[in-house]
Amino acid sequence: MTNNSTRKLFIIFTALYFVQGMGEPTAGLLSQPIRSMLRNWGSNSAEIATFMFLLGIPWYIKPLFGLLSDFIPIKGLRRKSYMILSSLLMFGGFLAATFLPLVPTAATLILFLLLLPSVGIAFKDVVTDATMIEAGQPLGITGRLQSAQWGAMYGAGLLCGVGGGWLSQHGQQRLGFLICSLLGLVALYIAIFHIKEKPRPELHRGQLKRAIIVLGEAANTCIVILIAIFYFFLSFNPFSADVLYVHMSEELGFSEQFIGYTYTISSFASIISCVLYGLFAKRVPLRFLLHGSVIFMVLSNLVYIGLGTETSAVIISFASGLIYMVTNLTQLELASRYCPPAAAGTVFALLMSLSNFSVSLSSILGGRFYESWKFSYGAHTSYTILVLVGTGFTALCWLLVLFFPKKRQV
Repeated sequence: MTNNSTRKLFIIFTALYFVQGMGEPTAGLLSQPIRSMLRNWGSNSAEIATFMFLLGIPWYIKPLFGLLSDFIPIKGLRRKSYMILSSLLMFGGFLAATFLPLVPTAATLILFLLLLPSVGIAFKDVVTDATMIEAGQPLGITGRLQSAQWGAMYGAGLLCGVGGGWLSQHGQQRLGFLICSLLGLVALYIAIFHIKEKPRPELHRGQLKRAIIVLGEAANTCIVILIAIFYFFLSFNPFSADVLYVHMSEELGFSEQFIGYTYTISSFASIISCVLYGLFAKRVPLRFLLHGSVIFMVLSNLVYIGLGTETSAVIISFASGLIYMVTNLTQLELASRYCPPAAAGTVFALLMSLSNFSVSLSSILGGRFYESWKFSYGAHTSYTILVLVGTGFTALCWLLVLFFPKKRQV
Protein backbone atom coordinates (compact mmCIF):
# COMPACT_ATOMS: atom_id res chain seq x y z
CA MET A 1 0.00 0.00 0.00
CA THR A 2 1.35 3.44 -0.92
CA ASN A 3 2.04 6.23 1.53
CA ASN A 4 -0.89 8.17 0.05
CA SER A 5 -3.22 5.22 0.67
CA THR A 6 -1.97 4.84 4.23
CA ARG A 7 -2.37 8.57 4.81
CA LYS A 8 -5.93 8.35 3.51
CA LEU A 9 -6.69 5.59 6.00
CA PHE A 10 -5.51 7.81 8.84
CA ILE A 11 -7.65 10.70 7.61
CA ILE A 12 -10.80 8.56 7.25
CA PHE A 13 -10.52 6.91 10.66
CA THR A 14 -9.59 10.10 12.50
CA ALA A 15 -12.51 11.93 10.88
CA LEU A 16 -14.98 9.20 11.87
CA TYR A 17 -13.72 9.15 15.45
CA PHE A 18 -13.89 12.95 15.63
CA VAL A 19 -17.56 12.80 14.63
CA GLN A 20 -18.13 10.05 17.19
CA GLY A 21 -16.32 12.01 19.91
CA MET A 22 -18.48 15.05 19.25
CA GLY A 23 -21.81 13.30 18.75
CA GLU A 24 -21.92 10.46 21.28
CA PRO A 25 -24.75 11.47 23.68
CA THR A 26 -23.28 9.99 26.87
CA ALA A 27 -19.72 11.25 26.46
CA GLY A 28 -19.60 13.89 23.71
CA LEU A 29 -20.80 17.46 23.27
CA LEU A 30 -24.21 16.68 24.76
CA SER A 31 -23.11 14.68 27.81
CA GLN A 32 -22.85 17.66 30.16
CA PRO A 33 -25.87 19.55 28.71
CA ILE A 34 -28.05 16.45 29.15
CA ARG A 35 -26.89 15.99 32.75
CA SER A 36 -27.40 19.72 33.39
CA MET A 37 -30.90 19.60 31.91
CA LEU A 38 -31.84 16.65 34.12
CA ARG A 39 -30.34 18.25 37.23
CA ASN A 40 -32.32 21.44 36.57
CA TRP A 41 -35.43 19.27 36.37
CA GLY A 42 -34.71 18.06 39.92
CA SER A 43 -32.99 14.73 39.17
CA ASN A 44 -30.32 13.51 41.61
CA SER A 45 -27.11 11.68 40.72
CA ALA A 46 -28.77 8.23 40.82
CA GLU A 47 -31.59 9.34 38.51
CA ILE A 48 -29.18 11.02 36.12
CA ALA A 49 -27.04 7.86 36.07
CA THR A 50 -30.12 5.76 35.28
CA PHE A 51 -31.07 8.03 32.36
CA MET A 52 -27.51 7.86 30.99
CA PHE A 53 -27.44 4.08 31.51
CA LEU A 54 -30.57 3.69 29.38
CA LEU A 55 -29.16 6.06 26.79
CA GLY A 56 -26.02 3.93 26.65
CA ILE A 57 -27.80 0.60 26.07
CA PRO A 58 -26.69 0.40 22.40
CA TRP A 59 -23.09 0.37 23.63
CA TYR A 60 -23.75 -2.77 25.69
CA ILE A 61 -25.09 -4.75 22.72
CA LYS A 62 -22.29 -3.91 20.31
CA PRO A 63 -21.57 -7.61 19.69
CA LEU A 64 -24.98 -7.81 17.98
CA PHE A 65 -23.91 -4.99 15.67
CA GLY A 66 -20.65 -6.83 15.10
CA LEU A 67 -22.46 -10.00 14.09
CA LEU A 68 -24.62 -8.08 11.63
CA SER A 69 -21.63 -6.32 10.13
CA ASP A 70 -19.37 -9.38 10.03
CA PHE A 71 -21.79 -11.98 8.72
CA ILE A 72 -24.91 -10.34 7.26
CA PRO A 73 -23.91 -8.03 4.40
CA ILE A 74 -26.44 -5.73 2.73
CA LYS A 75 -26.16 -5.82 -1.05
CA GLY A 76 -22.92 -7.70 -0.54
CA LEU A 77 -21.40 -4.92 1.61
CA ARG A 78 -20.47 -5.67 5.24
CA ARG A 79 -19.13 -2.26 6.25
CA LYS A 80 -20.22 0.50 3.89
CA SER A 81 -23.94 -0.29 4.02
CA TYR A 82 -24.08 -0.27 7.81
CA MET A 83 -21.95 2.88 7.97
CA ILE A 84 -24.56 4.65 5.81
CA LEU A 85 -27.47 3.32 7.89
CA SER A 86 -25.86 4.31 11.21
CA SER A 87 -25.12 7.82 9.93
CA LEU A 88 -28.78 8.27 8.94
CA LEU A 89 -29.88 7.23 12.44
CA MET A 90 -27.51 9.76 13.96
CA PHE A 91 -28.76 12.56 11.73
CA GLY A 92 -32.46 11.76 12.09
CA GLY A 93 -32.54 11.22 15.84
CA PHE A 94 -30.71 14.44 16.72
CA LEU A 95 -32.73 16.46 14.21
CA ALA A 96 -36.01 15.20 15.67
CA ALA A 97 -34.85 16.01 19.23
CA THR A 98 -34.12 19.58 18.11
CA PHE A 99 -37.84 20.26 17.70
CA LEU A 100 -38.98 18.77 21.02
CA PRO A 101 -40.12 20.94 23.96
CA LEU A 102 -37.40 20.54 26.60
CA VAL A 103 -39.63 20.07 29.63
CA PRO A 104 -39.65 17.34 32.34
CA THR A 105 -42.82 15.74 30.93
CA ALA A 106 -41.00 15.11 27.64
CA ALA A 107 -38.11 13.23 29.27
CA THR A 108 -39.23 9.80 28.03
CA LEU A 109 -39.69 11.00 24.46
CA ILE A 110 -36.32 12.77 24.56
CA LEU A 111 -34.70 9.53 25.75
CA PHE A 112 -36.34 7.58 22.91
CA LEU A 113 -35.22 10.03 20.22
CA LEU A 114 -31.69 10.23 21.59
CA LEU A 115 -31.51 6.43 21.56
CA LEU A 116 -31.65 6.55 17.74
CA PRO A 117 -28.32 8.40 17.34
CA SER A 118 -26.93 6.38 20.24
CA VAL A 119 -27.67 3.21 18.24
CA GLY A 120 -26.25 4.82 15.11
CA ILE A 121 -23.01 5.96 16.73
CA ALA A 122 -22.47 2.66 18.56
CA PHE A 123 -23.06 0.74 15.32
CA LYS A 124 -20.76 3.08 13.42
CA ASP A 125 -18.10 2.58 16.07
CA VAL A 126 -18.25 -1.20 15.54
CA VAL A 127 -18.00 -0.88 11.78
CA THR A 128 -15.17 1.65 12.02
CA ASP A 129 -13.15 -0.59 14.36
CA ALA A 130 -13.72 -3.65 12.17
CA THR A 131 -12.65 -1.75 9.06
CA MET A 132 -9.60 -0.42 10.91
CA ILE A 133 -8.54 -3.92 12.00
CA GLU A 134 -9.00 -5.36 8.50
CA ALA A 135 -6.95 -2.55 6.96
CA GLY A 136 -4.39 -2.19 9.74
CA GLN A 137 -3.49 -5.76 10.71
CA PRO A 138 -1.80 -6.69 7.38
CA LEU A 139 0.24 -3.47 7.55
CA GLY A 140 1.08 -3.75 11.24
CA ILE A 141 -0.29 -0.27 11.93
CA THR A 142 -3.23 -1.04 14.23
CA GLY A 143 -1.47 0.66 17.14
CA ARG A 144 -0.81 3.81 15.12
CA LEU A 145 -4.36 3.86 13.79
CA GLN A 146 -5.74 3.43 17.30
CA SER A 147 -3.55 6.26 18.51
CA ALA A 148 -4.73 8.53 15.67
CA GLN A 149 -8.39 7.61 16.22
CA TRP A 150 -8.34 8.25 19.92
CA GLY A 151 -6.32 11.41 19.41
CA ALA A 152 -9.11 12.62 17.12
CA MET A 153 -11.75 11.63 19.65
CA TYR A 154 -10.06 13.58 22.41
CA GLY A 155 -9.46 16.42 19.97
CA ALA A 156 -13.23 16.51 19.75
CA GLY A 157 -13.22 16.39 23.54
CA LEU A 158 -11.41 19.74 23.62
CA LEU A 159 -14.41 21.27 21.90
CA CYS A 160 -16.93 19.18 23.84
CA GLY A 161 -15.66 20.40 27.19
CA VAL A 162 -15.76 24.10 26.39
CA GLY A 163 -18.79 23.84 24.12
CA GLY A 164 -20.72 21.53 26.43
CA GLY A 165 -20.00 23.81 29.37
CA TRP A 166 -21.29 26.82 27.42
CA LEU A 167 -24.42 25.00 26.26
CA SER A 168 -25.11 23.91 29.85
CA GLN A 169 -24.44 27.34 31.32
CA HIS A 170 -26.87 29.00 28.89
CA GLY A 171 -29.46 26.22 28.60
CA GLN A 172 -28.84 25.73 24.88
CA GLN A 173 -29.41 21.96 24.66
CA ARG A 174 -31.48 22.43 21.51
CA LEU A 175 -28.52 24.02 19.71
CA GLY A 176 -26.40 21.05 20.77
CA PHE A 177 -28.89 18.64 19.18
CA LEU A 178 -28.74 20.60 15.93
CA ILE A 179 -24.94 20.63 15.84
CA CYS A 180 -24.80 16.87 16.38
CA SER A 181 -27.37 16.26 13.64
CA LEU A 182 -25.12 18.10 11.18
CA LEU A 183 -22.22 15.90 12.27
CA GLY A 184 -24.37 12.96 11.20
CA LEU A 185 -24.33 14.39 7.67
CA VAL A 186 -20.53 14.53 7.80
CA ALA A 187 -20.43 10.83 8.72
CA LEU A 188 -22.89 10.07 5.91
CA TYR A 189 -20.66 11.86 3.39
CA ILE A 190 -17.61 9.84 4.50
CA ALA A 191 -19.57 6.58 4.36
CA ILE A 192 -20.87 7.18 0.83
CA PHE A 193 -17.79 8.62 -0.84
CA HIS A 194 -14.75 7.40 1.12
CA ILE A 195 -15.49 3.92 2.48
CA LYS A 196 -14.33 1.53 -0.22
CA GLU A 197 -15.40 -2.09 -0.11
CA LYS A 198 -15.72 -4.91 -2.60
CA PRO A 199 -19.14 -6.60 -2.60
CA ARG A 200 -19.26 -10.01 -0.94
CA PRO A 201 -21.79 -12.85 -1.29
CA GLU A 202 -24.97 -12.70 0.77
CA LEU A 203 -25.27 -14.79 3.93
CA HIS A 204 -25.62 -18.54 3.55
CA ARG A 205 -25.50 -21.56 5.84
CA GLY A 206 -21.74 -21.96 5.44
CA GLN A 207 -21.15 -18.43 6.67
CA LEU A 208 -23.28 -19.01 9.75
CA LYS A 209 -21.34 -22.15 10.58
CA ARG A 210 -18.09 -20.30 10.05
CA ALA A 211 -19.27 -17.47 12.30
CA ILE A 212 -20.04 -19.89 15.12
CA ILE A 213 -16.64 -21.56 14.77
CA VAL A 214 -14.72 -18.27 14.72
CA LEU A 215 -16.60 -16.83 17.67
CA GLY A 216 -16.21 -20.07 19.63
CA GLU A 217 -12.46 -20.03 19.04
CA ALA A 218 -12.28 -16.41 20.13
CA ALA A 219 -14.34 -17.10 23.27
CA ASN A 220 -11.95 -19.90 24.24
CA THR A 221 -8.88 -17.72 23.78
CA CYS A 222 -7.37 -16.93 27.16
CA ILE A 223 -5.97 -13.57 26.09
CA VAL A 224 -9.41 -12.38 24.91
CA ILE A 225 -10.96 -13.43 28.23
CA LEU A 226 -8.17 -11.71 30.18
CA ILE A 227 -8.58 -8.49 28.23
CA ALA A 228 -12.35 -8.60 28.76
CA ILE A 229 -11.95 -8.91 32.54
CA PHE A 230 -9.26 -6.24 32.49
CA TYR A 231 -11.57 -3.81 30.68
CA PHE A 232 -14.38 -4.42 33.14
CA PHE A 233 -12.21 -3.80 36.22
CA LEU A 234 -10.43 -0.81 34.70
CA SER A 235 -13.72 0.89 33.82
CA PHE A 236 -15.48 0.21 37.13
CA ASN A 237 -15.18 3.64 38.78
CA PRO A 238 -18.35 4.48 40.76
CA PHE A 239 -17.13 8.00 41.57
CA SER A 240 -16.71 9.06 37.94
CA ALA A 241 -19.15 10.55 35.41
CA ASP A 242 -22.48 11.31 37.09
CA VAL A 243 -21.35 11.32 40.73
CA LEU A 244 -18.34 13.47 39.88
CA TYR A 245 -20.52 15.92 37.93
CA VAL A 246 -23.10 16.28 40.72
CA HIS A 247 -20.38 16.49 43.40
CA MET A 248 -18.57 19.27 41.54
CA SER A 249 -21.69 21.24 40.67
CA GLU A 250 -23.70 20.92 43.89
CA GLU A 251 -21.25 20.19 46.70
CA LEU A 252 -18.19 22.09 45.46
CA GLY A 253 -20.16 24.84 43.72
CA PHE A 254 -18.24 24.77 40.43
CA SER A 255 -19.99 26.50 37.52
CA GLU A 256 -21.16 24.55 34.48
CA GLN A 257 -18.59 26.36 32.35
CA PHE A 258 -15.72 25.46 34.68
CA ILE A 259 -16.79 21.82 34.77
CA GLY A 260 -16.69 21.93 30.98
CA TYR A 261 -13.16 23.31 31.19
CA THR A 262 -12.07 20.32 33.29
CA TYR A 263 -13.33 17.98 30.55
CA THR A 264 -11.34 19.97 28.00
CA ILE A 265 -8.20 19.79 30.14
CA SER A 266 -8.60 16.03 30.49
CA SER A 267 -9.06 15.70 26.71
CA PHE A 268 -5.97 17.83 26.08
CA ALA A 269 -3.91 15.56 28.33
CA SER A 270 -5.31 12.50 26.52
CA ILE A 271 -4.21 13.94 23.18
CA ILE A 272 -0.68 14.31 24.54
CA SER A 273 -0.83 10.64 25.58
CA CYS A 274 -1.99 9.62 22.10
CA VAL A 275 0.90 11.48 20.47
CA LEU A 276 3.47 10.06 22.87
CA TYR A 277 2.04 6.57 22.51
CA GLY A 278 2.16 6.74 18.73
CA LEU A 279 5.78 7.91 18.81
CA PHE A 280 7.31 5.80 21.56
CA ALA A 281 5.08 2.83 22.43
CA LYS A 282 6.87 0.38 20.13
CA ARG A 283 10.15 1.16 21.85
CA VAL A 284 8.80 0.13 25.24
CA PRO A 285 8.18 -3.55 26.15
CA LEU A 286 4.48 -4.29 26.34
CA ARG A 287 4.63 -5.72 29.87
CA PHE A 288 6.39 -2.59 31.09
CA LEU A 289 3.61 -0.49 29.60
CA LEU A 290 0.97 -2.68 31.19
CA HIS A 291 2.50 -2.68 34.67
CA GLY A 292 3.39 0.98 34.64
CA SER A 293 0.08 2.23 33.23
CA VAL A 294 -2.01 0.32 35.78
CA ILE A 295 0.11 1.46 38.74
CA PHE A 296 -0.13 5.08 37.64
CA MET A 297 -3.84 4.65 36.97
CA VAL A 298 -4.32 3.60 40.60
CA LEU A 299 -2.46 6.73 41.72
CA SER A 300 -4.48 8.95 39.37
CA ASN A 301 -7.69 7.61 40.91
CA LEU A 302 -6.47 8.24 44.44
CA VAL A 303 -5.71 11.90 43.77
CA TYR A 304 -9.45 12.48 43.23
CA ILE A 305 -9.75 12.33 47.02
CA GLY A 306 -8.01 15.72 47.07
CA LEU A 307 -10.61 17.32 44.80
CA GLY A 308 -11.85 20.45 46.51
CA THR A 309 -10.76 23.63 44.75
CA GLU A 310 -10.68 24.73 41.13
CA THR A 311 -6.88 24.49 41.13
CA SER A 312 -6.97 20.89 42.34
CA ALA A 313 -9.65 20.10 39.75
CA VAL A 314 -7.41 21.36 36.94
CA ILE A 315 -4.38 19.37 38.13
CA ILE A 316 -6.38 16.18 38.73
CA SER A 317 -8.17 16.41 35.36
CA PHE A 318 -4.87 16.76 33.50
CA ALA A 319 -3.15 13.91 35.36
CA SER A 320 -6.13 11.58 35.00
CA GLY A 321 -6.51 12.23 31.26
CA LEU A 322 -2.80 11.69 30.65
CA ILE A 323 -2.56 8.41 32.54
CA TYR A 324 -5.90 6.88 31.58
CA MET A 325 -5.24 7.26 27.87
CA VAL A 326 -1.90 5.44 28.03
CA THR A 327 -3.59 2.54 29.81
CA ASN A 328 -6.52 2.54 27.40
CA LEU A 329 -4.39 2.62 24.25
CA THR A 330 -2.21 -0.21 25.53
CA GLN A 331 -5.24 -2.41 26.00
CA LEU A 332 -6.87 -1.36 22.72
CA GLU A 333 -3.77 -2.28 20.77
CA LEU A 334 -3.50 -5.61 22.57
CA ALA A 335 -7.14 -6.38 21.82
CA SER A 336 -6.87 -5.38 18.16
CA ARG A 337 -3.87 -7.68 17.68
CA TYR A 338 -5.74 -10.72 18.98
CA CYS A 339 -9.12 -10.19 17.31
CA PRO A 340 -9.63 -12.76 14.52
CA PRO A 341 -10.08 -10.75 11.28
CA ALA A 342 -13.02 -12.89 10.16
CA ALA A 343 -15.01 -11.72 13.20
CA ALA A 344 -13.13 -8.54 14.03
CA GLY A 345 -16.23 -6.41 14.47
CA THR A 346 -17.95 -8.87 16.80
CA VAL A 347 -15.03 -9.78 19.07
CA PHE A 348 -13.70 -6.24 19.37
CA ALA A 349 -17.24 -4.99 20.01
CA LEU A 350 -17.70 -7.57 22.77
CA LEU A 351 -14.60 -6.29 24.56
CA MET A 352 -15.67 -2.67 24.24
CA SER A 353 -19.22 -3.50 25.36
CA LEU A 354 -17.95 -4.94 28.62
CA SER A 355 -16.03 -1.74 29.22
CA ASN A 356 -19.05 0.44 28.43
CA PHE A 357 -21.33 -1.69 30.60
CA SER A 358 -18.88 -1.47 33.49
CA VAL A 359 -18.80 2.34 33.23
CA SER A 360 -22.59 2.64 33.29
CA LEU A 361 -23.14 -0.03 35.95
CA SER A 362 -20.59 1.58 38.26
CA SER A 363 -22.20 4.99 37.64
CA ILE A 364 -25.64 3.72 38.66
CA LEU A 365 -24.31 1.97 41.76
CA GLY A 366 -22.14 4.96 42.59
CA GLY A 367 -25.06 7.35 42.22
CA ARG A 368 -27.30 5.28 44.47
CA PHE A 369 -24.68 4.83 47.18
CA TYR A 370 -23.65 8.50 46.96
CA GLU A 371 -27.21 9.71 47.49
CA SER A 372 -27.77 7.21 50.31
CA TRP A 373 -24.48 7.68 52.14
CA LYS A 374 -24.30 11.46 51.98
CA PHE A 375 -27.23 11.76 54.38
CA SER A 376 -25.47 9.48 56.87
CA TYR A 377 -21.78 10.31 56.38
CA GLY A 378 -21.83 13.56 54.43
CA ALA A 379 -21.18 14.18 50.75
CA HIS A 380 -17.39 14.35 51.02
CA THR A 381 -17.06 11.06 52.93
CA SER A 382 -19.41 9.17 50.62
CA TYR A 383 -17.53 10.54 47.61
CA THR A 384 -14.18 9.47 49.16
CA ILE A 385 -15.46 5.94 49.79
CA LEU A 386 -16.51 5.64 46.14
CA VAL A 387 -13.07 6.82 45.01
CA LEU A 388 -11.45 4.09 47.13
CA VAL A 389 -13.80 1.44 45.73
CA GLY A 390 -12.97 2.49 42.16
CA THR A 391 -9.26 2.46 42.98
CA GLY A 392 -9.58 -1.06 44.34
CA PHE A 393 -11.09 -2.36 41.10
CA THR A 394 -8.34 -0.65 39.12
CA ALA A 395 -5.72 -2.29 41.35
CA LEU A 396 -7.14 -5.70 40.48
CA CYS A 397 -6.09 -5.05 36.88
CA TRP A 398 -2.47 -5.18 37.94
CA LEU A 399 -2.87 -8.82 39.00
CA LEU A 400 -4.25 -9.67 35.55
CA VAL A 401 -1.19 -8.14 33.89
CA LEU A 402 0.88 -11.01 35.29
CA PHE A 403 -0.96 -13.39 32.95
CA PHE A 404 -0.63 -11.35 29.75
CA PRO A 405 1.79 -12.57 27.05
CA LYS A 406 5.37 -11.40 27.40
CA LYS A 407 5.81 -10.65 23.71
CA ARG A 408 3.80 -8.62 21.24
CA GLN A 409 1.95 -10.42 18.53
CA VAL A 410 2.51 -8.90 15.11
